[in-house]
Amino acid sequence: MSTPQPANPFAPPAGDDVRDLRARYLAVRGRTRGLAAPLSPEDAQLQSMPDASPAKWHLAHTTWFFARFVLEDPAAIPPGWDVLFNSYYVGAGDRHPRAQRGLLSRPSLDEVLAWRERVDAQVLRELDDDRLAPDRRDVLLLGIHHEQQHQELLLTDIKHALWCNPLAPAYRTDLPAAPAAVAAGDGSPHWLRRDETIVGIGAPRWPDASADFAYDNETPRHRVLLQAHAIAHRPVSNADYAGFIADGGYATPTLWLSDGWDTVAREGWRRPLYWHADGTREFTLAGWRERDPHAPVCHLSHYEADAFARWAGARLPTEAEWEAAASGCAIEGNFAEDRAPLHPLASPGPAAVDAPQGMFGDVWEWTSSAYAPWPGFRPLPGTLGEYNGKFMSGQLVLRGGSCATPRGHVRASYRNFFAPHARWQFSGLRLAKDID
Repeated sequence: MSTPQPANPFAPPAGDDVRDLRARYLAVRGRTRGLAAPLSPEDAQLQSMPDASPAKWHLAHTTWFFARFVLEDPAAIPPGWDVLFNSYYVGAGDRHPRAQRGLLSRPSLDEVLAWRERVDAQVLRELDDDRLAPDRRDVLLLGIHHEQQHQELLLTDIKHALWCNPLAPAYRTDLPAAPAAVAAGDGSPHWLRRDETIVGIGAPRWPDASADFAYDNETPRHRVLLQAHAIAHRPVSNADYAGFIADGGYATPTLWLSDGWDTVAREGWRRPLYWHADGTREFTLAGWRERDPHAPVCHLSHYEADAFARWAGARLPTEAEWEAAASGCAIEGNFAEDRAPLHPLASPGPAAVDAPQGMFGDVWEWTSSAYAPWPGFRPLPGTLGEYNGKFMSGQLVLRGGSCATPRGHVRASYRNFFAPHARWQFSGLRLAKDID
């Protein structure tokens, strides 16, 4: 009797074949092109801050990833473009400075889009002719998930760029408005208690017996001890956060971490990013709209999330607490689909429930956990090992996905990470507290 071979964690789910991988590739590549379609060449050139990138660069970089790591064909990358569209892969050679991506007026948007088509055609030929070895098909699947990450960044980056324009133009004027307000965000949160226990978190990795995709930073699966705690059944709402502001939250130094207080003073923060000074509106991908008090608050830095939690007499959950709560939830929510509002929505559920609401979609939720390796973590081999592990310093973990995240891209073990001052992502919070 033969010994079963361990499954590859980067392979498609069981039952998929090359045709299915082909369909995934086409769907994701087409989705990115669709997200960029409302943008003019001038829009696609904008870089409003060093942390953001132009839409044109996102279109090019994701193409570079497939040409560099899947095709492995130097001729698939035009001369000089290998430097322009490498992001942070030191092992892949020189890189254009991140803060100067907005200066790349050449190549043009049309040239970048034509390059996408050529690379797509070459990838599909290799797939159809069965010339992609299994290890390169694994990297192709990784590249598909990588492009989904850049789909979200394309949206958050263009939102910031358009907000910087005094005309406050909309990315799209046809985005649906939020439905009628519901009462789910009113009143105090309902607390979901968990006694002290040992839980399993993280994702299996090769050579463990799992065929589901997971990034290397989610692995390996391991056990952790959770102290007795409670977690709120819903994310913090706009109305909740308005109470923090009205109570002088941005003017009370005892609520803030030292770095956070210095940032508030230096940047002049008095409200979440994109909230209007009139107290009722917020900037969205559809332009200025009335703020729904019941929707999850978003565009908060970790500093703001932490200060709010302290003001509320609570704390941020650890990522292990968050994952333990999310593991029993279906991966359903408000994601970035074709007819989605691309903005957080209020939950239609009741105010008191015995299960958490909104764990996936709407807003990424800050945790109190530093972005660090799980016990036994091993990065991917070679240059692709620079994907996640090299950033395990000075970053905090967010969980759950957002209204700009593609459906099917997240899972309970997914670890997003940003610096604590970052607030241009759709980032919010959920409260937790200790219990005796």
